[in-house]
Amino acid sequence: MIGELSRRQFLRTAGAGVAGTTLGAMGFGGAEQAMAQAVRPFKLARTTETRNICPYCSVACGVILYSLGDRSKNTHASLLHVEGDPDHPTNRGTLCPKGAALLDFVHADTRLKYPMHRKPGSDKFERVTWDFALDRIARLMKDDRDKNFQTTSKDGVTVNRWTSVGFLAASATTNETGTLTYKVIRSLGVLPFDNQARV
Repeated sequence: MIGELSRRQFLRTAGAGVAGTTLGAMGFGGAEQAMAQAVRPFKLARTTETRNICPYCSVACGVILYSLGDRSKNTHASLLHVEGDPDHPTNRGTLCPKGAALLDFVHADTRLKYPMHRKPGSDKFERVTWDFALDRIARLMKDDRDKNFQTTSKDGVTVNRWTSVGFLAASATTNETGTLTYKVIRSLGVLPFDNQARV
């Protein structure tokens, strides 16, 4: 009877109710719910993990890209998720807003995906192959270097320079790539050379 409930019995019953409510709130409510959570497939379970570098600035943060599809069979791999690389010494898993928005950048309709060429006098760009683009760049550079390369200055001092062409290097590359780029550009005699190494 209610009138015969002692204070000790009341506290014991109330404590058991609080303990049961607490366990339920912590996820120990039922075996069915726990099993449903256990068999739910993870979003990234079947994806391919690729480590890369964020292309935006000279900080060169590490990112992990998760894609679905088999590139070895020439099927289009769909990028599903981008996150910071916790093992990368630069950012240790963190990303700025630009890096965190890389997924939108990759899927943007305005993203340039292929080499484009605008013929002289034309008002539109046309898609071309990589071979055409690289051959054209090499041909134009060779013609300009042959025309404008200076071996000596006005005073007769040997200079071996090519000042009619400039080169802008990438900022999110390794030191080794930067060193090789510098050597190639300087060996051609190019003096106007800069690196987009500013945040």
